[in-house]
Amino acid sequence: MKIALMDSGIGLLAATAAVRRLRPDADLVLSLDPDGMPWGPRTPEDLTRRAVAVAEAAAAHRPDALIIGCNTATVHALPALRARLEPGIPVIGTVPAIKPAAAGGGPFAIWATPATTGSPYQRNLIDDFADGVAVTEVPCHGLAEAVEHADEAAIEAAVAAAAALTPDEVTTVVLGCTHYELVSERIRAAVQRPGFPPLVLHGSAGAVAAQALRRLGEQPAPRAAAEGTLTVLLSGREGSLPEPALAYEEGRLLKTVSPAR
Repeated sequence: MKIALMDSGIGLLAATAAVRRLRPDADLVLSLDPDGMPWGPRTPEDLTRRAVAVAEAAAAHRPDALIIGCNTATVHALPALRARLEPGIPVIGTVPAIKPAAAGGGPFAIWATPATTGSPYQRNLIDDFADGVAVTEVPCHGLAEAVEHADEAAIEAAVAAAAALTPDEVTTVVLGCTHYELVSERIRAAVQRPGFPPLVLHGSAGAVAAQALRRLGEQPAPRAAAEGTLTVLLSGREGSLPEPALAYEEGRLLKTVSPAR
């Protein structure tokens, strides 16, 4: 089994690690776009063009499924990618975990990029799944960029700024950008209020990995031999994981995967 994941940068690491834990025997193809990142400020049309090129680079390696490891790319490019690749290659998008957060009933916050915060896409998800639940949309200025470059000081400052915008009564935080899952424990520490129940964090990586297996008719096999290969594509060129990826547990986990063959 071969599963490809795509993003402009290392935000795909969370979903990649989730796939790796569920199926250590799966071959992995990571398709990044260092020549075009970040995708967030691009127009939807330009972002879609970049995403299609990155997806086609991954598709050339004949994966069984493709995961879009990026919320923004899912919003703008999912229809185009499915039209281009399916039914031959199932395409799985990444959606903020608003539905399970709302099911918890308590007031929750959605941490997302400034471009996504307040967007019709996010507002529609809130209307569909969180009607009657108190929701605070928190724009996280500079956090994705800080995580991408493993800039410790910038991560600390961006997390603190977003925490200051998060109401004290919030019991749950939705991580609405895949980069944020790489620093989830820092977010937890910044938002947790003394005397309140433990903060609940909702990311998307685990659900996306599980959905990819379901689309393939496969079952998790976490005890399978860790024999899967790793191929990294950088704007279509074979390369290696960017150095900042190794600053995170999810990136270091991939170093135990055999190199591409």
